[in-house]
Amino acid sequence: MKILAFAASMRKNSYNRMLIKQAAEILKSAPDAVLDLADYREFEMPNYDGDLEDSAGIPPGGREFIRRILAADGLILSTPEYNGGIPGSLKNAIDWASRDDSDPFQGKTLLLLGTSPGRFGSVRGLWHTRIPFEAMGAYVYPEMFALPNARQAFNDAGAFADPKNRDRLEALIRSYLQYVRALMGDRSANHPY
Repeated sequence: MKILAFAASMRKNSYNRMLIKQAAEILKSAPDAVLDLADYREFEMPNYDGDLEDSAGIPPGGREFIRRILAADGLILSTPEYNGGIPGSLKNAIDWASRDDSDPFQGKTLLLLGTSPGRFGSVRGLWHTRIPFEAMGAYVYPEMFALPNARQAFNDAGAFADPKNRDRLEALIRSYLQYVRALMGDRSANHPY
């Protein structure tokens, strides 16, 4: 099963990039998972504009985003929280992708992660982020991973400072992968992840 993972942040030293790297390390140990770890800059695109779409179509970053989604069985994304909600660039990417005839999110499974320096760990933003994905037909996993106090949550190497956070994320990813398998029709398989 192929999993597309990315952090919806352009910032090089983003806490959400650190979080998705931790998720990627866990995914690499899942025996039947193939990881596609993307850099969010691969999906850069202008603000959605119907006139631009009419004249030039979906921009290259949007086309790449769609291609990678269609090639994946599931998605794991880590998103910052902007003023209690979804980052504008992520909503814009969803809006561009929604314009493609392939309906790339239809039937895809999605696990949402997020971290922020605040004590709520982006949980408000995660709830907002669910809405457009669900509207596009994605199966958003019920449980989300919100990591508070991001400045203290990672060590200098970008790994979790507290091993309990890795344990919590690993348990969630194991559960999510079982969910993906079930929706793919692989209910009888007995996988350790």
